[in-house]
Amino acid sequence: MISIIIPALNEERYLGLLLESIKKQAFFEQDKDYEIIVADAGSTDKTLEIARNYGCKIVDGGLPAKGRNAGAEVSKGELLFICDADTVLPDNFFKKAFEEFNARALDLATVRLIPIPKSKMSLFLVNTFYNNLIVLLENILPYAAVGIFVKKEVFDKVGGFDEEVKLSEDHYFARQAKKIAKAKCGILKSVRIFVSDRRFKTDGWVSVGTRYFLCEMHNIFLGPVKTDIFKYKFNHYNETKIEK
Repeated sequence: MISIIIPALNEERYLGLLLESIKKQAFFEQDKDYEIIVADAGSTDKTLEIARNYGCKIVDGGLPAKGRNAGAEVSKGELLFICDADTVLPDNFFKKAFEEFNARALDLATVRLIPIPKSKMSLFLVNTFYNNLIVLLENILPYAAVGIFVKKEVFDKVGGFDEEVKLSEDHYFARQAKKIAKAKCGILKSVRIFVSDRRFKTDGWVSVGTRYFLCEMHNIFLGPVKTDIFKYKFNHYNETKIEK
């Protein structure tokens, strides 16, 4: 069984797209067992209504780390898939992902990204500064963001996401999984995940890129970010509607 965990806060414009893309997965149409858990951080729009309409289990969330942990706490699956609410899964995503995950005997894996709406510039930037980079460093530094597969036993050994980490808590979680649980981590090559570019449009490509570069340097040389030095806010960029 797989448990799909989605932290959310006022995601009425995006959550339905994600849930519909999950519903259409051929893998699940073949009677594969799964559950969807939405960890809500206090939405005041139609997020909860949409989640209920799709039969999701709903738990109280908070910042992403807290929401992921809350979802995992009530999950029943042996494998967790944790994803952002502003993502969309391509056809046959789970079928291809599971095949590679099992063939490579991975314990934790993440995926490369396709920004939407897709443009030559946005795809170039995402490929250059994220996709290609995480593949290049795959055997040196574990990465995990936006879409994360992890075995529940590994999640439990690590103790979940560190809720004191303010930014890049997902990458830190992957590195703790390798360190504490001796997890085999990897980047799945067979699938990618669509993700809204709203964070880049709202804050600016240069600003976001610089923030995450400096955060990564902090992670490597000083340890995880546990202060508000980067002034991270959860979901302050949901004004831009996703386009397909």
